[in-house]
Amino acid sequence: MDTLPIIALDFDSTEKVESFLDQFDEPLFVKVGMELFYQTGPELIKKIQQRGHQIFLDLKLHDIPNTVNKAMEGLAKLNVDMVNVHAAGGVKMMEQALAGIRKYNPETKIIAVTQLTSTTEEMLHNEQNIQSTIEEAVLHYAKLAQQANLDGVVCSPLETNILTEALGESFLKVTPGIRPKDAAQNDQKRITTPEEAKQLGSTHIVVGRPITQSDDPVASYQKIKESWLG
Repeated sequence: MDTLPIIALDFDSTEKVESFLDQFDEPLFVKVGMELFYQTGPELIKKIQQRGHQIFLDLKLHDIPNTVNKAMEGLAKLNVDMVNVHAAGGVKMMEQALAGIRKYNPETKIIAVTQLTSTTEEMLHNEQNIQSTIEEAVLHYAKLAQQANLDGVVCSPLETNILTEALGESFLKVTPGIRPKDAAQNDQKRITTPEEAKQLGSTHIVVGRPITQSDDPVASYQKIKESWLG
C-alpha cells in the first residue's frame, strides 16, 4: 500500500500553516497534532481540506470509554482521513472510539498509538514499569487494537516487521521517527530513513521537522517522497 508521506504540520498558527502550504502546488497528506489543533480548532481543518489535502488528526485520545466515544462523535463531523487514540486506554475504550467515529463517518481510518517513538526500553522499564522488550510491548498493544477492530497502529518502523507477521499486511503501520540520512535526530529515539521504513513494512510514514524546518521544504519533501515511493 503506497501512500504519500504524511507531513507533520508542527506549527502554532493558521498563518504559519497557510504560508507553508502556499509553497506546494500538489495534493498533500498532512498531520495536524495537538500543538496546532488546540490553538486553531476545527476551522483550520476546513481550510486545509479546501486546498485538497488529506488530513491525519493526531490527538491521541486517552480517557474513559464514554468520554472518548463522545469526543470521536464530534471529530467524525470533521471528515478527516485518519484519527488516533492511545492503545493503553484498553480494548473497551478503543471499541468506543470506533463506535463514535462511525456514528457520522464510515471512511475515517482509526489507529492506536502503541509506544511513542521517543520512548526507549529504559523508559519502558523504569518509568512505565513494563518489563518486556519494546517490540513485545508494541505487539501486545497492536493485538489489542486489532481485537477492537481498529485499522492499525502508530509504531516505529523498527517494529513493523513483527506486526506484519502477527497481524497481516493490511493492518496499518503508521510510522513517525523518519529521518533522511544525515538529518538531526531531535527527540526521536527509534528512527529510520524513508527507504528503510518501506523495506521494513511501514504502510505510512510521518515526517515533520526535516521538511517543515528545511531551507527548501518543497525540495526536501520531494526527496523524501521519491525515497519513500521508490
